[in-house]
Amino acid sequence: MKNYHIVLFLLIFSIFFAVNLNESFTNRSFTNPYVIVLGIAQDGGAPHAGCTKECCEEKWDNPTQHARVSSIGIVDPVTKESWIIDATPDFALQLTALDNQLSGIFLTHAHIGHYTGLMHLGREVMGAKEIPVYAMPRMKTFLESNGPWNQLVALNNISINEINDNVKITLNERLSITPFLVPHRDEYSETVGYKVEGPNKSLVFIPDIDKWQKWDQDIKEVVSNNTYSLLDGTFYDIDELPGRDMSEIPHPFIVESIDFFSDIVNKSGVHFIHLNHSNPALDSNSNAFDNIKKNGFHIAQRDQLFDL
Repeated sequence: MKNYHIVLFLLIFSIFFAVNLNESFTNRSFTNPYVIVLGIAQDGGAPHAGCTKECCEEKWDNPTQHARVSSIGIVDPVTKESWIIDATPDFALQLTALDNQLSGIFLTHAHIGHYTGLMHLGREVMGAKEIPVYAMPRMKTFLESNGPWNQLVALNNISINEINDNVKITLNERLSITPFLVPHRDEYSETVGYKVEGPNKSLVFIPDIDKWQKWDQDIKEVVSNNTYSLLDGTFYDIDELPGRDMSEIPHPFIVESIDFFSDIVNKSGVHFIHLNHSNPALDSNSNAFDNIKKNGFHIAQRDQLFDL
């Protein structure tokens, strides 16, 4: 009898867990298009390769605490279409979160966490057929001119569509997306953010930028003119990587952004994303996380949905 109760408990728990897991991936009650957060970590994820520090130690022991690399999905639940912004090293898991529906991939730039997931489209894995990949001119040339990415082109696994600064792309009758250039370390390609527009709301995604002040656009105006803003939150402050020259990897520190955006009206629409493994705000119990919330801002969370 005791064993029966144990089996019954495990069965009920597994059903409950499966239902909640499925609901966290795709909210089937949505009829409006939406954006889903597929990952919030910097290019290397968290825990980070080679990291034995306290920020990674517990994550190595507990896979449920792993943070996937920064990426978002754009979903139209009516037409069953889904697009991904950035093909990350966690592409396989992130595609599964979209029920393996893939209408296209938009790339921000040629740093390792943002395009290397394209490898899964090759014949060694999916053997995909002409998946549309949207890329800026230099990014397109980079993929077409360098292996193994040019093999994806030669074998028609992907079809690269050139996009341009501030030129809107219509996805369907209810969705559009517009790339815009931002200043970043452009060794191999341009770097862009994206504006996603739905029937009622809009979202801006800027996972990588050097500093807000270096951009020729007014970021405060951009944030104010959009419902949601998913913004570069790579590092919390300048003391995060002792002994490292932070000028080599420029990003706006979250504490800088909190101060910089202190006078905007829609703080609640700002969600920081692309957090380095060392960023204390990855821990929802940290003082850093509390300080962000206290000032009216948020940290994006995996599987979070933004209704458009």
